[in-house]
Amino acid sequence: MDSAEYERKIASRFATFDQDGSGYIDREDFSTAARAVLAEFGVTARSDRGQALFAGAEAFWQGMAGIADVDGDQRVSREEFVTGAAKRLRDNPQRFAEIARPFLAAVVAVADEDGSGATPRTAARVLRVLGTAPDLAAQVAAALDADGDGRIEEPEILTAFAAYCGVDPDA
Repeated sequence: MDSAEYERKIASRFATFDQDGSGYIDREDFSTAARAVLAEFGVTARSDRGQALFAGAEAFWQGMAGIADVDGDQRVSREEFVTGAAKRLRDNPQRFAEIARPFLAAVVAVADEDGSGATPRTAARVLRVLGTAPDLAAQVAAALDADGDGRIEEPEILTAFAAYCGVDPDA
């Protein structure tokens, strides 16, 4: 994939994080995502799982800001994301997955309705509330269950997230 194609794909990832469509990624986008996931699963913000999700969202925001908020204004523009994230993630997409780990682990805990782990069905619900089209959400969620056991484990999510954010051509 040439550099222009890579930057185009990274730019499309920007929209995933810009939950409110403001043209910037900021702390509120991560809080919005957390609230949407909690509402979808009927989990309260004051519960242990709710608090873990908000703490994970904050950690994810801080990590992203550290990578991409070049001017220090507490928001990441599309240009900062494309140039900052692309340059730092192209060679090490797993780094971004590690930044997202607390948030992703908390999302899995919220989506675990019966104590046995997240499923492709619950993962599709998460993806839909975060703005993924329903058909695509179902496809992506099914692919997350890499070992086909009907459960989506944290390593499967981290691998997929690193591929997506690192712009694996097949992600």
